[in-house]
Amino acid sequence: MGKGRWVGAAVVVAGLVAGCSDGGGDAQPSVSTSSPNGAASGSPSSAAPTGGAVKLAVAGTVATGIEVPWGLAFLPDKSALVTERDSGKIKRVVGGQVSDVGTVEGVDPSSEGGLLGIAVDPQYPKRPYVYVYYSSSDDNRIARLNYTNGAISEPTVILEGIPQAAIHNGGRIRFGPDGFLYAGTGDGGDRPNSQNDESLGGKILRITTEGKAAPGNPDGRLWITKGHRNVQGLAFEGSQLYSAEFGQNTWDEVNAITPGSNYGWPAAEGVSQLDGMVDPIGQWSTADASPSGIAFSQGHVFMAGLRGERLWAIPVAGGKSTGTPVAFFEGRYGRLRTVETAPDGSLWLTTSNTDGRGDVKSGDDRILRVTVSR
Repeated sequence: MGKGRWVGAAVVVAGLVAGCSDGGGDAQPSVSTSSPNGAASGSPSSAAPTGGAVKLAVAGTVATGIEVPWGLAFLPDKSALVTERDSGKIKRVVGGQVSDVGTVEGVDPSSEGGLLGIAVDPQYPKRPYVYVYYSSSDDNRIARLNYTNGAISEPTVILEGIPQAAIHNGGRIRFGPDGFLYAGTGDGGDRPNSQNDESLGGKILRITTEGKAAPGNPDGRLWITKGHRNVQGLAFEGSQLYSAEFGQNTWDEVNAITPGSNYGWPAAEGVSQLDGMVDPIGQWSTADASPSGIAFSQGHVFMAGLRGERLWAIPVAGGKSTGTPVAFFEGRYGRLRTVETAPDGSLWLTTSNTDGRGDVKSGDDRILRVTVSR
């Protein structure tokens, strides 16, 4: 039985409009409800998902032999682009075949840094661009790449100056339904960054494809929230944004994101009920999670666990909990890094056993195809 705490929070994001180190049976954390400000109340009790139990099954292996896969994004032709953290390479996966499409210049890999997130322009192929988040020798950056004829070219850095270190680099990027690019960053191992309004560390960014502050951002800043330790997961349920975040030693978090809010780090780790700071809607022992990527599908946020070596299915609706999270595949495939919803409605799930912290199995690292049903 995994250790965790699920907190139903009445925190709903208002849609913005244009104009820790990652270190058996399914686990079920205890459940409690919360008051509108996110503070936990009442005693823990068990609860069943209101929308019906979700069922996951591994339908097969999409690809093998990828070295430290980190980001994954689908193209309109249903093929996928995958980043390799340490090599700086981008791979294309189609029909079970893996090919190189190029190497991103200037990537400087480290314990947790390197070539990280990737996102495809919402207007692709009219705008034939993909975007990557990577660590250089000086900082973390977001760059735009031309992707045509199966190859990347014409790299253009659109944003630089995100704190970089061997740990806590953040790295997930995702386009929102509003057409703007969202990025989760880490504190770069320097805790004050998360509360420093002038630093891009420990924030969730919302930017244009030119790297400027998106219209409607609070105070016209590049970021919409602060007080994060290390955001590596972003997922949308309509206009509601969720994030996954590494805790230090006690609690990993899933947060429902409200623009302009402070999520507490370093004063808070997990549910802390501090004035002026928003508590997570879910928290887990770092041994049971150490989350990286998340994806939304069928009323659930699916959260990949590194140290926890499991995939969490977290029932949510509009920024609130709707039942008890359940863990799948515990210990079966090793460290799990990224989960994305595929065009056919399945989930693609990557392992991360070649990152220096896992037990490498034959064929690692791999992409698994997971079916979702009720």
